[in-house]
Amino acid sequence: MSNVTQRFEGYGALITGAARGIGEATARRLAAEGARVLIADVNDEAARKTAADIPGAESFRCDVGDRSQVEAAVAYAVECFGSLDVLVNNAYSCSLDAPLIEDQSDDSWERDLNITLTGAFRCARAALPALAATGRGAIVNIGSVNGEQDFGNHAYSAAKAGLASFTRTLAGDVASRGVRVNQINPGTIRTPGWAGRDAEMARLAETVYPLGRVGEPEDIAAAVAFLASRDAAWITGTTLRVDGGLLAVNMAFPAVVEAR
Repeated sequence: MSNVTQRFEGYGALITGAARGIGEATARRLAAEGARVLIADVNDEAARKTAADIPGAESFRCDVGDRSQVEAAVAYAVECFGSLDVLVNNAYSCSLDAPLIEDQSDDSWERDLNITLTGAFRCARAALPALAATGRGAIVNIGSVNGEQDFGNHAYSAAKAGLASFTRTLAGDVASRGVRVNQINPGTIRTPGWAGRDAEMARLAETVYPLGRVGEPEDIAAAVAFLASRDAAWITGTTLRVDGGLLAVNMAFPAVVEAR
């Protein structure tokens, strides 16, 4: 990425679930703007591979479901970079729904909430002292349109909705310490989780997305970079939709009306 403003020169950033997809794109974007980034992921091999391809990046195996691993990741970031200025909570779990809600297991429900929602809490709790110490700390949580509207996945959707609430309450709690907290709600993004489903992606782009395409990881990375930067210095407690117009425009309704 050439001719990019160096908004994050001297910054240290920790990104969870950063070995691939949105997390990887975000790491590349922040690094391109001057940050040193810690690729934190439960997949240690993939994290090391991604970090090796990003100048100045480090990797760390981190399961956000484990408090000790989260605290170790934060300590490692501070040790490597001298400060921690940005935390991006991107790690998540999304279990398949059972055909009937009464058949949904406690384990799948609890895993999605533990990783997606409580994991973000663990990371924020561990990182806040370091973030507050810089005077420019920012947390960006990666939510989902699933937290606002029904697209299936009960537990994942509940966790993402809870994450939006946590974003607001945490923003109020830490504002006096100079830390901002915001959230991004992506729509369908072309990540490895959608691999092999090109036909579905094409139908989604044509039938439900007003802008005529699904999102790319770089679309979310650009939004993260804005909210984490001083360009957003007077923004906190907000949730930004980056969804191609999905939730704002009902494409099915006018199609039916015009067909009458």
